[in-house]
Amino acid sequence: MTFDLIPALAAFAFVSSITPGPNNLMLMASGANFGFRRTVPHMLGIGIGFSLMLLLVGAGLVQIFDAYPISHHILKIGSAVYLLYLAWKIANAAPVRKGEDTGTPMTFLKAAAFQWVNPKAWSMALTAVSVYTPDTTFAAIALVALVFGAINLPAVSTWTIVGQQMARFLTNPARLRTFNWTMAALLVASLYPVLFP
Repeated sequence: MTFDLIPALAAFAFVSSITPGPNNLMLMASGANFGFRRTVPHMLGIGIGFSLMLLLVGAGLVQIFDAYPISHHILKIGSAVYLLYLAWKIANAAPVRKGEDTGTPMTFLKAAAFQWVNPKAWSMALTAVSVYTPDTTFAAIALVALVFGAINLPAVSTWTIVGQQMARFLTNPARLRTFNWTMAALLVASLYPVLFP
């Protein structure tokens, strides 16, 4: 990878990380329901999990999809089912009251594992590997993963902060329920480009 590509890669990493998608919608919902501190493992799981995914995709996982195209379809169906399940969980999240420690935000491991069924993460990883690593050496792939890791975490954290700030408005159970159902609907809508390309 030539170093001239790094500014373009950084711009791609920022735009693709900060725009709406399943990760960011779930972080906003988690920020609103659980606050910033309890959402930190979820954010770290996304940042580290996606960087690891980039390394593995770049190291040859793409060849499996080329050799066995059905595996890509299976991943797509599994992703859709899991996102529908997560949308249901968000829609039915119970409000967390002051002083209560109820509810469970997504853990680090669940967030890291979620990257493998997240259609937007796959799109980002495949684009990053195919466009920004013309020479597919491990060093070039590691550099792409490093740039994404450095940019992704601050970008996705903004969604948690927005959700946390919205929590002030969402003190009314009816407004919180409306917010959670809206986030769930947007998460389901994010499946449209995957299922109907």
